[in-house]
Amino acid sequence: MAAVSLRSCRRGLSQMFRNAGVVALPSQHLQADRRHKSTVQYASRADLPKLAYRRVKGKSPGVVFLPGYGSNMNGQKAEALEEFCRSLGHSYLRFDYTGHGASEGVLAEGTIGTWKKDVLFVLDELTEGPQILVGSSLGGWLMLLAAIARPEKTAALVGIASAADHFVTAFNSLPLETRKEIEAKGEWSLATKHTEEGVYKFSMDFLREAENHCVLQSPIPITCPVRLIHGLKDEDVPWHISMQVAERVLSPDVDIILRRNGQHRMSQKEDIKLMVYTIDDLIDKLTTLV
Repeated sequence: MAAVSLRSCRRGLSQMFRNAGVVALPSQHLQADRRHKSTVQYASRADLPKLAYRRVKGKSPGVVFLPGYGSNMNGQKAEALEEFCRSLGHSYLRFDYTGHGASEGVLAEGTIGTWKKDVLFVLDELTEGPQILVGSSLGGWLMLLAAIARPEKTAALVGIASAADHFVTAFNSLPLETRKEIEAKGEWSLATKHTEEGVYKFSMDFLREAENHCVLQSPIPITCPVRLIHGLKDEDVPWHISMQVAERVLSPDVDIILRRNGQHRMSQKEDIKLMVYTIDDLIDKLTTLV
């Protein structure tokens, strides 16, 4: 029965990606998709900023999407995953971290610890049962932290251009004199193509706090299935970070997929198709094992 369901799902996926757009549902489902598209909701937390989220109820395992730094839950990958999960009947949740998108808070005041707490809150309060965590860039770091803290809520991990420890290792790789200058100034400007200003600005307090959440210096106590997708042309987060994650997680079930022409955002049609197929296979694996 599982094999039949998977074949049916893949026929649907082929239709989803048939056109030139990133995701194109068959025309007879377009009106229904618009009618049932998830709406933005807000989760209140005592003495903490409200978190904006979109949720689709469905079967287990559910899928939770964790976006990158400065990004939000309305990106192409997040939208495509909602359409996929809805078509398959599995639950799906996407949300904005504190200071991101429609959530409350100030981005510059956030820390890795802040956003880790956001993820754990979402897992504890907004999902039921084990989830497949899909983390993009910073989200790939946060999914590892969440899986360590909530193994019972983590069915599998899918990292897309995972940026585990990246801010810390990138800063530490700078020449000593440069680091001293930055420390004296109290702020580090990291070049990026993803903002109008062309830089991300991080305080030294942000970097010191991030050091408390680094995971690549020792074995990572994660035993669920792990899939890591990275582009060889990623100019923001080196692909070898995904290799390091694969080497350090304790799980015996780890696959790495390197895309020759893949860039950091992995938002091309073929990138998203690969992401969806990867999650499709994990769902089949997990439901077959039950």
